[in-house]
Amino acid sequence: MARPLSFVPALALTTLAPLTFAHAATPANASADENYALQQAVHARLDGDRTGACWAAALIDGARVQRAFVCADPAQFTRIGADTAFEIGSISKTMTAALLAELIGAGKASLDDPLAAYLPAGTVLPSFEGQPILLRHLVAHTSGLPALPPGIALDPLDPYARLDPKQLLDALARVKLSHAPGREFAYSNYASMLLSYAVARRAGQDYETLIHERLFEPLGMRHAYIARKPQDVRTASGHLPNHQVVPAWNFGADLAGVGGVRATLDDMVRYLQAQLGQIESPIAPALTMTQQRLPGATPIAMNWMLLEHDGRTFHQHAGGTGGFSAFAAFDRSRSRGVVLLSDTALTSTGGFAEFGLHLLDREFPTVKPRKAVPAAPALLDALAGDYDMAGMRVTLTRRDTALAIQAGGQPELRMGHDDHGDFYPLQLDALLTPVRGADGRYGFVWQQGGGSTQARPVSAPAASRPALPRLSAQALRAFAGEYPLTPAFVLTISERDGELYAQATGQGALRLVAVAADVFAGDAVALEIHFERDADGRVTGLALHQNGRIIHAVRR
Repeated sequence: MARPLSFVPALALTTLAPLTFAHAATPANASADENYALQQAVHARLDGDRTGACWAAALIDGARVQRAFVCADPAQFTRIGADTAFEIGSISKTMTAALLAELIGAGKASLDDPLAAYLPAGTVLPSFEGQPILLRHLVAHTSGLPALPPGIALDPLDPYARLDPKQLLDALARVKLSHAPGREFAYSNYASMLLSYAVARRAGQDYETLIHERLFEPLGMRHAYIARKPQDVRTASGHLPNHQVVPAWNFGADLAGVGGVRATLDDMVRYLQAQLGQIESPIAPALTMTQQRLPGATPIAMNWMLLEHDGRTFHQHAGGTGGFSAFAAFDRSRSRGVVLLSDTALTSTGGFAEFGLHLLDREFPTVKPRKAVPAAPALLDALAGDYDMAGMRVTLTRRDTALAIQAGGQPELRMGHDDHGDFYPLQLDALLTPVRGADGRYGFVWQQGGGSTQARPVSAPAASRPALPRLSAQALRAFAGEYPLTPAFVLTISERDGELYAQATGQGALRLVAVAADVFAGDAVALEIHFERDADGRVTGLALHQNGRIIHAVRR
């Protein structure tokens, strides 16, 4: 396997009551027609998708549960089934939050406790002007800790396997906080590993025993596990979007709360039914506690990301490991929940969580499969050249009808192209999204492992673009209007002083520059907006191209 251009491991996350199995009314199975409806919806999203992924999906609607198992290639249908356990990645973080909430309910912990009180004596922790990191900062991702422990080399194939508590604790001495904990949201797997360790240490049990006794058994999650696999479980093999099988990810003892849980579809259905209040169990009060919004500008509960829309709150979390993607969300006000589990890493390709939200509430737009198609020769010529990507020299070269990418000192990687307009290396999970600048020249955004990096041209492209005539204010006003990208996220296009601007809900205005007919690029942000017209030439909608994703919106 060629070495990646960059690597950022991504995961893109109890009261000591007597052990008891949950008591709940047996949920009604969906009818054959209802299951077929979900099967068809997932099939429409996945059919022919270039990733070759297989998905397990469930939709909870009150007492009814629909289930579907679908593969992009129907010939691969035996890869997954009801007995298959998937890596759920960072959704595990919400389970760690539940274990912490149980400790809080038992009077053994508080969100306002300093992290230092849960670590061995003598551990050197960073602070900012005397303000310590509290447990609430860990579950809200506002600790100020970096995404990963500094100074520790990670193996891209299994990045967390060799990490141990001593390494994590020693790395704390190398961290310098740039601001007070609690001030800014910044997702941190490092903070979550520390929380996993701290919770297990305070509970006095190893993490897997703790989560099994306090969460899995009470909720009837019979096949969920971390390292101790039940005999009647089939472990799914993880894949890259190029169909290559990759090794499973493993986690050191007591650190697995960051992303180490494996679960079947029905395990995750039970978990969401408990979140919806449909299952009575000793951990129910702790689950309710984890759902409460925490103070701060970012809508977040205890490791649940919150999406507020139309007076309702959606709790959601995505997960991703080397060969898997997962998504879970629920709307408690309507007693609805959704689970998506994929045996293929979709972190770079995107659209996985968006499709989950669409299943949960059809007001959210659906997502189309990514299908391999040839790139236009003119696009290949326009992209050929040298680029600066975060200080690294990268060269794009046209190879007949394809594009190749090469970073300094690394092998050249040949790339495919899909109908979303993105290129992808055939040897690894990454995405290259072409983006035109205000001068009409191409740059690109490179996405890999949950991170994205913008690349700018350092030399003239092989094919330069002629300057476009400046549009009049009247012509620009034809694009003005409101375009809802989601029910809660509207893009407003307006003309001011002969310039076109885009402003998203809750954000500042961004100047747009015409780079082609009905196509505008962000002047300071890597994005393109393609306006759509009807047969009479009237602007009726747009497609936002950003970070490898295309979101369509109808003008209202």
